[in-house]
Amino acid sequence: MQHDTTALIGGVDWATDTNEQCIVDATGSIVARRNTTHDAAGIRRLVEGFVRHGVQQVAIERPDGPVVDALLTVGIEVVVITPRQVKHLRARYSAAGNKDDRFDAYVLADVLRTDGHRLTPLTPDSPQTLALRSAVRARTDLVEARVALCNQLRAHLRVVFPAVVGLFADLDSPISLTFLARFPSVDKAAWLGQRRLGAWLAANGYCGRQPARVLLERLQTGPEGLTGDAAAAAAHTTLAYVATLIAVRGQIAALEAQIREQLALHPDAHVFTSLPRSGQVRAAKLLAEIGDARGRFPTEASLAALAGAAPSTRQSGRHHVVTFRWACDKKLRDAVIDFAADSRRASPWAAAIYDRHRTTGKTHQHATRILARAWLRVIWRCWQDGTGYDSARHGGARPFLTPNEAIDQAA
Repeated sequence: MQHDTTALIGGVDWATDTNEQCIVDATGSIVARRNTTHDAAGIRRLVEGFVRHGVQQVAIERPDGPVVDALLTVGIEVVVITPRQVKHLRARYSAAGNKDDRFDAYVLADVLRTDGHRLTPLTPDSPQTLALRSAVRARTDLVEARVALCNQLRAHLRVVFPAVVGLFADLDSPISLTFLARFPSVDKAAWLGQRRLGAWLAANGYCGRQPARVLLERLQTGPEGLTGDAAAAAAHTTLAYVATLIAVRGQIAALEAQIREQLALHPDAHVFTSLPRSGQVRAAKLLAEIGDARGRFPTEASLAALAGAAPSTRQSGRHHVVTFRWACDKKLRDAVIDFAADSRRASPWAAAIYDRHRTTGKTHQHATRILARAWLRVIWRCWQDGTGYDSARHGGARPFLTPNEAIDQAA
């Protein structure tokens, strides 16, 4: 049988160790199959197989990674069909709907063949955005690790040295970690008097929120901890947590400096830093997750859906249900929700939307998602136009302008 080599389409089911490759022709017949290792040599062979057969389009389940980068580098158009979509599409080809990598590679290729006109090709972000995204996500991972370590340290101290928990505002703050490094046990802290504690606080740059007298009273009247040999042994564990937290905090600070530098050089920085209470790191997070490929989101509704800010509607006959959208880009949703939740502290317009929905009985999370949806309309427009946010030009925010702002706008 002669295959139409002018319309060959590929599918890739990626995995941690191997990748399954499938190529189909215009009739859906399989032209070639291949299993390659998920390393540099294997990915090179996979791409060479597509190039050799003249494949111009490839379907895959994820929008990033070395396979996607390699395909885009040689000019092959990549279309993303999410794992959730593939799960439902299996029933189209098999009643059993079982998970099989070779079968999924065929499903990906054949769905692209039959429904390619319904799917949007992947538009890659710029190298600047990819680098910023890597730094932002690494920082997020380290922050989560810091929180987990802090919780572990707190649980440990509640047993061995409970009086020090709550001594300072944050257990993982620099002054708190420095204190624990010097006084990791009840016996070590017993050496402190008011003058000694005051001198130590001054030498270590304590902000002075609480006087030495109050801090010493908390140490002396707090719950008893371990003493003697047991305390000495537990102190080693305390010091291990403290040293790790100090290292993680240092790396977070280093990444934040790098993020600020990368953001300052990004051409879209002004769009996101102009948003109320976006700051630098939060603005970088929004930019990194939304990206700079305008074609990826042709409408603000498409951006809202991927961010999980638009509800999922299901309707069949008289049955109509509106539910939370579970299928979305979780990292993008976290970035948008984080921004929206804090924006109401600086934007009267955002505060009014949030308060209105809270008064109707909606939860904080629900009201924040509604606010996020409203912000995404604004962000999408600014992003598409390449302009910064200006409350004076924002129709919804105009009623909340102060008299001076209104005069400036009229002028």
